[in-house]
Formats: sequence, structure tokens, C-alpha cells
Amino acid sequence: MTAVGEFTSASGGLVCSHHHLYSALARGMPAPPATPSSFRQILELVWWRLDMALDLDIIRDSARLGALEALARGCTAIVDHHESPNAIEGSLDAIAEACAEVGVRSVCSYGVTDRHGVEGARRGLEENRRFIADGGRGMVGVHAAFTCSDETLESAAGIAADLGVGVHIHVAEGPDDVGVEERIRHLSKPDWLLVHGVLLPDEHGLEGTIVHNPRSNMNNAVGYANPSRFSNPVALGTDGIGADMLEEFRLAYVAGRASDVEVSPEAAWGWMENGWKFVPESAEDKVIWATPEFDPWYQAFSTGTSPLSVEVDGEVVWADGSPTRVDEVEVRTKAAESARRLFARLEEI
Repeated sequence: MTAVGEFTSASGGLVCSHHHLYSALARGMPAPPATPSSFRQILELVWWRLDMALDLDIIRDSARLGALEALARGCTAIVDHHESPNAIEGSLDAIAEACAEVGVRSVCSYGVTDRHGVEGARRGLEENRRFIADGGRGMVGVHAAFTCSDETLESAAGIAADLGVGVHIHVAEGPDDVGVEERIRHLSKPDWLLVHGVLLPDEHGLEGTIVHNPRSNMNNAVGYANPSRFSNPVALGTDGIGADMLEEFRLAYVAGRASDVEVSPEAAWGWMENGWKFVPESAEDKVIWATPEFDPWYQAFSTGTSPLSVEVDGEVVWADGSPTRVDEVEVRTKAAESARRLFARLEEI
């Protein structure tokens, strides 16, 4: 992190190590048919209904909006985890193309699950395989072990190994996934993304990077992951609640501080910087921030730090409060139109 002027500083582009870009249009969605009273019901009544209503146009408009909002917060790379059981084929292309249009790097994966039967799982596996084999930057996605058979988990791990990529999977986020380490320990590799880890035991034996999502975990009342207890590397994600990584860093810091007064913001800052491990080029991007200092102690107690400009691969993609590659009004207008279609479909599910 370097000083640029009296009131500005610079850094590399930030990375969201776990996102659900399809959730960008969820704000304002109709209330579920009943009020969820558990994490499982939040999935069943909200997110599993939402993903069934997606089509490729909605996916594309949602990803474009999510990428735009990431860029506005100095985030130049998104590691995305996607599900759309009624629009699987081509979904990862739609996301990657939408992000590239805005100027944001992406690492895409389709969250395989057996919730929609053996054929649904097969199609999800094939979307991961096809996208990566065709040159797309991605990982093999798995929703979570508790919605997958052992055969599906082994197939996902096998495809990932064959393609030379990791697996991107939710792990022990809620009570339904307790004990997941026993099912996937023999499959996990150092290049896996183990998302959440809230209910993992300290010595779980899984290889991979734990991705901490403090805001989502609080919102879903699943508990505090306390990722410092793990020997694994830790990165930061948002689980689909935007891509403001500085705000996620601040929340990760105070979440730890709430239970241990000796916690330093340097730990959460390191988790944020670990995103560069997955998209190393983003560390070479250039973000000029409207703040005199860009370091953990200063930013932990700041609010609303914004980028003045963002360069990705040497190209200015954000300047003077606006994207340079796309028309922000057009992106938001199309997103609003797709949101209306999405909400209408939800009313029918």
C-alpha cells in the first residue's frame, strides 16, 4: 500500500473470494411464503426458490450489476459460486462475459447439487467441466455436501483434479452440514475453497482455504466461525451481499474483537489480502483511494472509503465515480427490468 498524495493512497485491486452474483437482484424481492425460522428454512424459502426462477438473461443482468458494484468499491476480481437449476447450460459463460464487459476479473463455478435429481447433478458437473475445458477461468462448484451424494462429491473432486483446478464448496455453514469433514476429508486438496466453516471442529483435517463471510453468517444466525482457530489459510468473501471488501474486513475485525479484546485488525486485513492467491493479477491492478492511508489500523476505523480510479490490466475501468466500459444507467435499468421479471416468477413458485 503506498501514499499517492496528501489525501490519497494506492493499492492493488481487492478480491471477493466468495460471491453469489445471482443475488444482486434479490434486494426488494417478494417476501417468502412463510417466515423462515432456521437456516435450512432460509435456504428452502428464499434462496432455493430464487435460483429456480433464474434464466440466462436474468443471470447476465445480475452479474453485470454485481460486477459494477464491486468495481465501485475497488474490487477487481470475484470468485463466484452460482446455481440456476432451470438454466444450467451456458450460465457460467453468461457470468464471465458480464464481468468482463464491466472490467472485473472472475473465477466461476456452478454449485452442483442432488436437490434436483441425478440428472440435475450431472448437468451441473458438465457445466463446470465444459466451461473450464473451453478455456473459462473457474473451479468446480459444489453447493454443500449435505445436498450431494457421495458419488456426486467424488465426481466433482475427480473433474477438478483432471482439469487442474480446485473445488469451491460451502462447508459446515449450518446444522445440516455438521460432520461434513468426515465425508470430504479424503477428497479435499490445498486448492479447495472451504466456504464458511462455522461448525467445523478446530482440527477438522480438511485441506484448502477457509473463506470467512462474517456478514452473511450473522445475517443467517448460524454463529461465528472464528477462523483464527484453524491452521488453514483464511480469505474473505461476502456470500453474495455485495463486494465491498473493506466493509467485510471491518466486520471481520469487530466480529473477532467482540469475543477477544486482543484481536488486531491485521489478521482480518491478511485474510482480505489472501484473495490475491486466487487471482494474482489483481494485486497488480491499481486502485487510487480517497484516503490518506490504506492500512489495517487506519481502515478499521474508517467508513465509506471509496476509489477515485481503478485500473485493471493497465486499463482505467473506473474514474470520476463512474465505470468507463459500460453505461451505468443502462446497466441498472436492465437490472431493474430483470428484477421485475424475477420477482414475477417468484410469485408463481
